[in-house]
Amino acid sequence: MEKIKMPHPIAELDGDEMTHVLWGKIKEQLILPFVELNTEYYDLGLPNRERTADQVTRDAAEAIHRLHIGVKCATITPNLQRQEEYGLSQLWKSPNATIRAALDGTVFRASWKKPITIARHAYGDLYKAVEYRVPGKGKAELVFTDENGVETSRQTVYQFSGPGVVQAMHNRDDSILSFARCCFSYGLSVGQDVWFSSKDTISKDYDQTFKLLFQKVYDEEYRTAFEKAGLTYRYALIDDVAAKVIRSPGGIIWACKNYDGDVMSDLIAAASGSLPMMTSVLVSPDGNFEYEAAHGTVTDHFYRWRRGEKVSTNPLATMAAWAGALRKRGEWDKNQRLVDYSDCLNQAGLDVFEEGYLSEDLAALCDPADLKEMPDNDRLLSLIRQRLEVLLAQ
Repeated sequence: MEKIKMPHPIAELDGDEMTHVLWGKIKEQLILPFVELNTEYYDLGLPNRERTADQVTRDAAEAIHRLHIGVKCATITPNLQRQEEYGLSQLWKSPNATIRAALDGTVFRASWKKPITIARHAYGDLYKAVEYRVPGKGKAELVFTDENGVETSRQTVYQFSGPGVVQAMHNRDDSILSFARCCFSYGLSVGQDVWFSSKDTISKDYDQTFKLLFQKVYDEEYRTAFEKAGLTYRYALIDDVAAKVIRSPGGIIWACKNYDGDVMSDLIAAASGSLPMMTSVLVSPDGNFEYEAAHGTVTDHFYRWRRGEKVSTNPLATMAAWAGALRKRGEWDKNQRLVDYSDCLNQAGLDVFEEGYLSEDLAALCDPADLKEMPDNDRLLSLIRQRLEVLLAQ
């Protein structure tokens, strides 16, 4: 079969540990034999971020903005243990946070069937917080000084009688408005209701600002289109939505603030069986897309693999990221062969899993009667390659 042409590139962001190993195997066995892959490559592995003082992450974000489509492997966000392990000069920021902030995007994470899609605001909150470890007695204050140097607000946060800790978070109206528009536009594009949740009964300025701006965007820009499409928008407290989602059949977009979305996407993924059973795409207001796996770098498998052991790692989310990015490229380029290939790539992995060949994470959860085999990575990708060839020949 003649390889599929790909005249316009996408940004390729490689990552760390076991997902980096899988990244290379997926390209070698499932993509390069069928596609003349055209990418701008950026190594976001932690050693290269250290070598470049994290400039590679900023360059990768710029490439996604310029090329409009990117695909990203899972990466390490270092803590103190990782700093010692990798000999880092500092605790480099999360690549995801850097890219999300640069693109001002919203992360949409969905499970596989009749999804509950988590729309995660990708700016501010905990991820842009300023923190201070209070050494002893003293007063913490929240002060705002306007652009003319005039102090317009001073509030006491807490009068410490001993050691403690302080954290200050922020957000911007323009980012919240972009987030709301992304959510409503995405809801219309996939024909799903949008729910937004926060805790405005407690956070009467911060969370209420989100609530009011979401309602403003809906009323002024999207209500007519939603009603015409038979869709609804609703706001509720986050604890209320969390309780309802557990009983929900799915088919909704649940918009969350940054930290809430981080936690709830993992919760929904766990309900789907495993984090690698969830897709993830970052969408920016100006039309840029970054597809990524919604899980971490599978450190325990990497350590075992490095010792020479065979491991069985779920590749579906990484395959879905590649399939999503290539499909979007094909759609924009009116390249139907690339679109069809991307759909087959996605389906091939699902077909193999549904036949009972499961990676370690799902094999431990399924009915033993449904498990044919728990293949190691090479065997699993070989089975997916065989299924992919069948689908492409149809």
